[in-house]
Amino acid sequence: MANPSDVITPEVVDQHGFSPEEYEQVLKSLGREPNMVELGIFSVMWSEHCSYKSSRFHLKKLPTEAPWVICGPGENAGVIGIGDGQAAIFKMESHNHPSYIEPYQGAATGVGGILRDVFTMGARPVANMNALRFGSPDHPKMKHLVKGVVAGIGGYGNCVGVPTVGGETNFHPAYDGNILVNAMTVGVADTDKIFYSAATGVGNPIVYVGSKTGRDGIHGATMASADFGDDIEEKRPTVQVGDPFVEKLLIEACLELMATDAIVAIQDMGAAGLTSSSVEMATNGKTGIRLDMNKVPCREEGMTPYEMMLSESQERMLMVLKPGKEEMAAAIFKKWELDFAVIGEVTDTRHMVLDFDGETVCDIPLGPLASDAPEYERPYISRDEYKAWAGIAPLDKVEASEDHGAELLYLLGTPALASRRWIWEQYDSQVGADTLQKSGGDASVVRVHGTNKALAISTDCNPRYCYADPFEGGKHAVAESYRNLCAVGATPLSVTNCLNFGNPQRPEIMAQFVGCVEGMGEACRQLDFPIVSGNVSLYNESKATGGGSAILPTPAIGGVGLMDDHDVMATIAFKDEGQAIIVLGGFTDNGDVLWNAKAGEPDLASMRAEGTIGSIGSRLGQSTWLREVRGKEDGAPPPVDLEMERRVGEFVRDLVTSYRCNTVHDISDGGAAIALAEMAMASGIGANVHTLGDSLLDMFGEDQSRYIVCLPITEREEWETFQEECEAAGVSADWIGFTGGNRFQWKDDEDAILFDIAVEDLREANESFFKNWMED
Repeated sequence: MANPSDVITPEVVDQHGFSPEEYEQVLKSLGREPNMVELGIFSVMWSEHCSYKSSRFHLKKLPTEAPWVICGPGENAGVIGIGDGQAAIFKMESHNHPSYIEPYQGAATGVGGILRDVFTMGARPVANMNALRFGSPDHPKMKHLVKGVVAGIGGYGNCVGVPTVGGETNFHPAYDGNILVNAMTVGVADTDKIFYSAATGVGNPIVYVGSKTGRDGIHGATMASADFGDDIEEKRPTVQVGDPFVEKLLIEACLELMATDAIVAIQDMGAAGLTSSSVEMATNGKTGIRLDMNKVPCREEGMTPYEMMLSESQERMLMVLKPGKEEMAAAIFKKWELDFAVIGEVTDTRHMVLDFDGETVCDIPLGPLASDAPEYERPYISRDEYKAWAGIAPLDKVEASEDHGAELLYLLGTPALASRRWIWEQYDSQVGADTLQKSGGDASVVRVHGTNKALAISTDCNPRYCYADPFEGGKHAVAESYRNLCAVGATPLSVTNCLNFGNPQRPEIMAQFVGCVEGMGEACRQLDFPIVSGNVSLYNESKATGGGSAILPTPAIGGVGLMDDHDVMATIAFKDEGQAIIVLGGFTDNGDVLWNAKAGEPDLASMRAEGTIGSIGSRLGQSTWLREVRGKEDGAPPPVDLEMERRVGEFVRDLVTSYRCNTVHDISDGGAAIALAEMAMASGIGANVHTLGDSLLDMFGEDQSRYIVCLPITEREEWETFQEECEAAGVSADWIGFTGGNRFQWKDDEDAILFDIAVEDLREANESFFKNWMED
């Protein structure tokens, strides 16, 4: 046994995270009482982080198949074909709790873990992304957390030699006591060199490679499956410690061995370490596994099997090799100065058996650990009940704006919309020399090395939308990712996700989860944008002093798209003066009267009644303008018309790939005024805009499925021809002005100038937040 003095008491059971009913299920599964090693193994495998016991039922609703999908959920990462015998392999995962406890190592090891998920499958990682959520900048701990997380991401990614090419960063008080750090990696592999985790071949050797096992990260998976109390500092030892230089060696050693025919199966030691990797390999292969714990490389004296199995020390892998390949494999890892040890073999028992000092210290049937682990259909309230619980006030009217220009400058300087340059300049985005677009645009773009192809990548979610209406918010997160990929000219192919929510045992939180998942599923089906991998992070709540309660529901979406020719690509920057600025997807009127400025006064009331101009509630509800300028989070989020989303996206892609348009920006947070300001700041070229509708709604409304494009249209006949093309495609088009000069000017339907701001002043406002905050 593990230790004869270890006694399984009710307190010990509770400390391992079991409910009384779950512990009864453990007893039934074993037919006896477990020892401490077995209890620890059940604990981590049945944790929310590893078992998905509260989410599996609903995740089955998501679409996961398409002709280009090679491997969907269930493996280390998702795999899609990208032509020419190549595949993109990618996944997003969370490292939320560790990053709040110890921001540098939490974020760094989050990057290291997601890298291993990708290269485990035979891919060379080509890009890192992230999705970060922080609390209020005024919170006394927030600057420390932001600095630590950004340094951890940059420190690990920069050293390991994989570019960090983009991501998103948001601030909201709901994350004061529980920040979110979601990391994404994309890799490229040959389709005939993809590796999976199923351990097969009775008698085949099981080998351990990488770093030695230490006591860091023990019970990390269990910690990640509980909310925070006042014991944050006590949980610090559960945070792993990473070494990016060892990770780089491990990548190269694994890829070198993968070039041979030695590997039967491979799995990284992520959450729950040696336990989860061995259980998953044996379960996927429908075999058993026997390990000699005395052969596990350890860096600390006197480590017990309990500690070895639950340690989450970083930079470690488990492999099944073909017989006779051990010596050759050992030589490769020795060359790269990494540990290599044969620690067990594949069996036909369907059990996990561990030996230590001549005794069997663990003998567990694999079924109860994995496929037969607890699965719950947690109760949740209905959409109407949720609406009443959330208490979102309707938005029927707002105060009139007296100075739109002042509001624009103010918005550009808020934490919600300020430039993230301070963050992305700490990341090496160019290592590998294949980065074509990085942070600051709609999607990041990375060349598929040695080809004309490129992968476009985006991370997206609006948690306020998800809180106000989980179903629409889930739809929006997917649609926003789809839109960002289309905006650069890529064909959206597949999605990974990281579903961050509070305590699923609260029916209102479970309603958020179910609503978001169902909204995501609806969007993925209609946009032909399947989900191939992902992660669920629950219990993101804090009862700690100074913290809030549950986070906003945050189903972060990582989208991947393909460009057949990276020379045909759009960016957000204006390219030249005198180009027509056109909104696709709906704005005010059809823009035709702008060619005859006084062709007649528009009947705004009739236009609103016809739906040409949206209502205040549908255009400003949950908007950035409303929150930042008016201090309200009222109204419903703007609805997503998925049929229109697809139609407009396909039209925009055709404009880009047919060499007709290389300036595109989607309209999202902050509305058209923010989008145009970003285009001007990216280029230094100004814009002269003239709209006919309600100025406030036109500027800051967040209607969906819209893009701003620039085209070299100078004659009325050219505009009429383009309008006919749009009409045939079922896409509305509104010409609203021209590029030119070095100022951003906006006129209303009476030719009155609503604002006239120098592009340099826009940039100064946009750069001010991080500069001032970090210098304080």
